Amino acid sequence: MQQRTLGRTGRTVSVIGLGTWQLGADWGDVSEQDALAVLDAAVAAGVTFFDTADVYGDGRSERLIGAYRAAHPEAPLTVATKMGRREAQDPDNFTLAKFREWTDRSRANLGVDTLDLVQLHCPPTPVFSTDAVYDALDTLVADGAIANYGVSVETCDEALAAIARPGTATVQIILNAFRLKPLDEVLPAAREAGVGIIARVPLASGLLSGRYTPDTVFAADDHRAYNRHGEAFDVGETFSGVDFDEGVGAAREFAALVPSGLTPAQAALAWVAQQDGVSTVIPGARSPEQARANAAAGSAAPLGAPFEAAVRDIYDRRFRAVVHPRW
Repeated sequence: MQQRTLGRTGRTVSVIGLGTWQLGADWGDVSEQDALAVLDAAVAAGVTFFDTADVYGDGRSERLIGAYRAAHPEAPLTVATKMGRREAQDPDNFTLAKFREWTDRSRANLGVDTLDLVQLHCPPTPVFSTDAVYDALDTLVADGAIANYGVSVETCDEALAAIARPGTATVQIILNAFRLKPLDEVLPAAREAGVGIIARVPLASGLLSGRYTPDTVFAADDHRAYNRHGEAFDVGETFSGVDFDEGVGAAREFAALVPSGLTPAQAALAWVAQQDGVSTVIPGARSPEQARANAAAGSAAPLGAPFEAAVRDIYDRRFRAVVHPRW
């Protein structure tokens, strides 16, 4: 597993991490035993970075990670959590008092005095340009409640606003073969500033695994069913905001590019990990087998210029007109 520095945190993390929204069981059942088995398999495969949030299962994901960490103190883990979606999405709610309340809860859930990394969880756009927000985050660092802070964003403009702030350690952004806009300005700006890039939704909500057909049906409590049009949160979080049928067709094209020895999902993860400026990629996993397969992408050979050109061709033909102006 390749290792990289996570931006201004100075920490070394695995290039393939683990996203843990699914362990909160907000969409689809995941037993505690199964969740801990996923964490264990990921760590055994070389994963050293977990990403969670205080709203995943109302703290369940954090608590499971805290329990795992307590049982495996030798594991060299960095755990990033997120805050800001426990209240109405009003910029006035992003205050030092609220930050203390939210981080105190996460510290208890994770069983630590100091959180490794706290990210603002896709807050309203004005929050990214509010001086008082960054002053409050700096205060939490000075107080020892958090070691580092970053942001999770929906748009490239939000990412660039956060990168310009001297205390921002990381930016988490959607980046995959169907979402290329961050390559234009965000990754270069982050590299220049020394800000880490955490790439989320790397498989476009599973589309890039190549397992779906136009007839695939998702459970009613799965965001791939209930958020197709942004009914619950930003539509870009579900299938990267692309039309499902169009995404299925593009995934077939992508799968045809995959070199022998890799699955389509592994190639999709490796493609993201091999972009200059990416610190870590955070696919989810519901089983130990999936966690191990994802981790294997962190040691894949370079995919090469022809593969890169083919990915860009798929994007330009199928998605650029819809995706590029919006996010």
